[in-house]
Amino acid sequence: AQEKKIFVVQGPYPTIRHLLRARGWVERKIPSMDRQMEQHHPLHYPWPPAEKEEEEEQQCDEDPSGIYDLMSHLVQGRRPNFIWTSFLEATDRKLLQQDQVVNHYPRVDAFTTKEGLYLSLQNLPWIEQADPNTFFPRCYRLGSWDDQEAFIEDFRLTAARSLLKLALEEAGDRLMETKQVPNLAEGAGESQVSHPMHSTARPGSPLYPELVEDALEVCKQHLGVLQHHDIDRNTPSPCRTCINWDRFLQDYYRVAHEGTGLVLTRQQQKQCQDLLQHLAEQLPQFGMEGKLNVWILKPGAESQGRGKAGGSGEHTEPPRLGGIPPSLCSPGITCTTRLEEVLQLARDCTAPVVRVGRWVVQKYVERLLTIFGTKFDIRQWFVVTDWKPLTVWFYQDCYLRFCSRPFSLCHLERARHLCNVSVQKWYKTSPDQDPRVPRDKIWSNKQFQEYLAELGQADAWHQVLVPGMKAAILNALRSAQDRVGFCKGSFELYGADFLVGEDCQPWLLEINSCPTMSPSSVVTRQLCANVQRDTLRLVLDRKNNPTCSIGAFELMYKE
Repeated sequence: AQEKKIFVVQGPYPTIRHLLRARGWVERKIPSMDRQMEQHHPLHYPWPPAEKEEEEEQQCDEDPSGIYDLMSHLVQGRRPNFIWTSFLEATDRKLLQQDQVVNHYPRVDAFTTKEGLYLSLQNLPWIEQADPNTFFPRCYRLGSWDDQEAFIEDFRLTAARSLLKLALEEAGDRLMETKQVPNLAEGAGESQVSHPMHSTARPGSPLYPELVEDALEVCKQHLGVLQHHDIDRNTPSPCRTCINWDRFLQDYYRVAHEGTGLVLTRQQQKQCQDLLQHLAEQLPQFGMEGKLNVWILKPGAESQGRGKAGGSGEHTEPPRLGGIPPSLCSPGITCTTRLEEVLQLARDCTAPVVRVGRWVVQKYVERLLTIFGTKFDIRQWFVVTDWKPLTVWFYQDCYLRFCSRPFSLCHLERARHLCNVSVQKWYKTSPDQDPRVPRDKIWSNKQFQEYLAELGQADAWHQVLVPGMKAAILNALRSAQDRVGFCKGSFELYGADFLVGEDCQPWLLEINSCPTMSPSSVVTRQLCANVQRDTLRLVLDRKNNPTCSIGAFELMYKE
């Protein structure tokens, strides 16, 4: 046993065990700390939570002769050369030495939690000539007063822009002459109403030019701030001036979500068109934000859409707690279109699972690419083998994850909007789902490329999506580089999740430390095995043979 290299595996990684044993390595078996630590610290891990496995580990670790147990016994007193574990803190620190190869770095929560990623990316413009708003949907921490104020302003400004978009959408049906102001309702006693009270219009009845005027005034002021932000930083926020925001938002909700119509003049139509065009030139996320002002609430320290999604029913959720909408008291991710719901969560929710300081609210990508009318996201792997100098390897194979119900912004339940396998496994495929959506809700990137070719976008994968994903990953790593712990010789495999916009632009959602390797489909069974095999080639075999095959990995960046 003295000549053998020794490894430790903690967690459900039978493929890693098999591949290391095939190299002649000997496993030192130790009791797993995972379950014990989770019982003692279920909500207070000081490290980023690993993704929960989608299935129980398939034990292909059969040892009928007991030879592996015997060899493990012989090396119990020796330190392992290689450690692969679900998370660093699950490993006995007595096992960790400087010269060991370990599959994690300390303090990676700087970019592998939603809150950490958001905070790191705030520093990106100081590190790189890059704007996080071009690849990361804007985000705010509910536990920060400054962030709450910034979110309120963003929500209001987005509502004003959205109202102008909705007004233009209806312009063909409801266009009126510049000086004409219609009756508040058919059969009204007065022939004209100069300034109708917004609060008195019935749901379904049209709202009048004053509402559009309010939105135009706000957007004009905002455009002025955007165009002159380097000249006058004391310009007052348009959200603190000019209109009654409570009334405006209630009217906006009625237009956007309750079917109330809008009426605007020809002059207003031209103003809307010009103003929106100028705003689009100033706001990198203008094209993806849509017109319904949907936001998504996420536990800031969690990954993988944590929180059981319930059964297959449309509204299967836990009971109400303290007056909070039930979806907001659930520990998982949820979508909302109402400012007051987000602020209520920040202000009132006292349940242990929704510690306010750990929640973020992020703009939902409304204008996204769907496949057969269904939302999907991309799980993209990469490996960091060094932080000084930063060395990143991109895996050229990846997979898509589908939702189990057709995409709709009128219905915000998780089955339509959260692509995570850990969420979708709770839902049966909807009867109105397009039959071309794969039954196991997984596609390979090769199948996606074939689909793009059918759309006439054959070059989009290599010319838009892959370069965009690489740039987003590198920007995230560079922004967090100074906060991550450095261990020479170690490495880490990550899983980045991306949405795809209508223009094929990738939007980074999160980066997972220790991405799941449990296969949930035929596609992931092969791909997960391949990426584990190629990772070992990269971090072990390549040290002794720099020309050996590293499979689908390619060097993406080296400082």
